[in-house]
Amino acid sequence: MGIELDDHSQFANYAHPERFVSAAWLSARLGMPGLRVVESDEDAFLYDIGHIPGAVRIDWHNDLNDPVQRDFIDGEAFAELMSARGISRDDTVVIYGDRSNWWAAYTAWVFELFGHPDVRILDGGRDAWMGEERDTSFAVPEYPRTEYPVVERQDAPLRTFASELLQETPAQLIDARSPEHYAGTEAAAQDGGVDTLRHGHIPGAVNVPWGNSVFPNARLKGRDDIAHVYKDFDPAAPTVVYCQLGESAAHTWFVLKHVLGFEQVSLYDGSWAEWGNMVRVPVERGER
Repeated sequence: MGIELDDHSQFANYAHPERFVSAAWLSARLGMPGLRVVESDEDAFLYDIGHIPGAVRIDWHNDLNDPVQRDFIDGEAFAELMSARGISRDDTVVIYGDRSNWWAAYTAWVFELFGHPDVRILDGGRDAWMGEERDTSFAVPEYPRTEYPVVERQDAPLRTFASELLQETPAQLIDARSPEHYAGTEAAAQDGGVDTLRHGHIPGAVNVPWGNSVFPNARLKGRDDIAHVYKDFDPAAPTVVYCQLGESAAHTWFVLKHVLGFEQVSLYDGSWAEWGNMVRVPVERGER
């Protein structure tokens, strides 16, 4: 690890406390050599109206996705992105964002696909920082270019594809969306979200909304409370999570893996945006 861990008492009970930092911990270390802060939001323009001093922006849509193929960027493109942002392979990277860290968790998950050794999430994300009225900046930092090595992306075992789900339903398939989206109600179909031809859920999926793991202020609950939410699931069994676009399920993935220590949890990032538009795939509707 590049920088000492946050010894916050809540994180000490997590399976991987090294993956979390508090606003107080981060505020005291801004500008420290070997630390890079990344903002990754659903609304990319939030960065322009004030961000954590020294933070760089990574746009999940424009920076992490291949411009032609529906996939993430490859190792060369990731290395270029990191080098251009002034991030070294041995840096501690702290990621935060809006929407209770949906896209921050998604970005952190992509960092893990490339095996970045030390990537952490700011508990509570942008909401926590702004809620505590901590310093913000409009300045876009310019860091010296680094020489981040080209590391090939390793999708397995952290990523699952539709073809795999069609072949075999995993032992535990979790739908992290709202109960309305899971059930495929008319209201959910018309809520202005991702337009799909079919509504409902993947057969065999169990609905556990992502928000059950956080407080209204976007901070994570304690391990015991989160463990109660997922008490019916086996941490040792193969587990796949999905949502609408992969963003809130990435939050669930981060919680299952790094708070509860699930051993075989992966993200189906194609999620319902893909499944609900594919030809001749099974769909279930209603509650379970």
